Amino acid sequence: MHNPRNFMQAPRVSIDVHHPVSRRAAILRILRESPVHKQEELVKVLRKQGFDATQSSVSRDLRELGVAKAGDRYIIPAQEDMAPANPFAAVARFVLEMRTAGPSLTVLRTMTGSAQSVTVAIDKAAWPEVVGTISGDDTIFIATEDVRDQRKLADRLRAVFNV
Repeated sequence: MHNPRNFMQAPRVSIDVHHPVSRRAAILRILRESPVHKQEELVKVLRKQGFDATQSSVSRDLRELGVAKAGDRYIIPAQEDMAPANPFAAVARFVLEMRTAGPSLTVLRTMTGSAQSVTVAIDKAAWPEVVGTISGDDTIFIATEDVRDQRKLADRLRAVFNV
């Protein structure tokens, strides 16, 4: 019987440098050693070092690592033992405005390029009134179940971000 795999190139054996955990460790090392301004730069450096990297895998890795974009470059999160008492301290200054849009949607405006970093902090807080978040470049949508939860959320956001 004909097996189409015989005509295809054999699959690459996955080795350590292709594993996401190894790639994430390399990302942290790269960000510690030099400033990185764009994901494309990080992809190129990782590929030069032998890692399988695409823009989407790097984007996912940055999100999983809690890496924030501060101004024009990526910054790694503080070590757990050196983390500030306020987990929002690193991103609080990026939030510019808060508004509501109906009884269960809250909208945050951030500095350009900062919305994802702020969203990661909100998601990690795991506030019970938050149903979900969506972020763009400078806007975050936060869904709540109802107006009561929206008020609780607004109180938290005002306290954390001074908006």
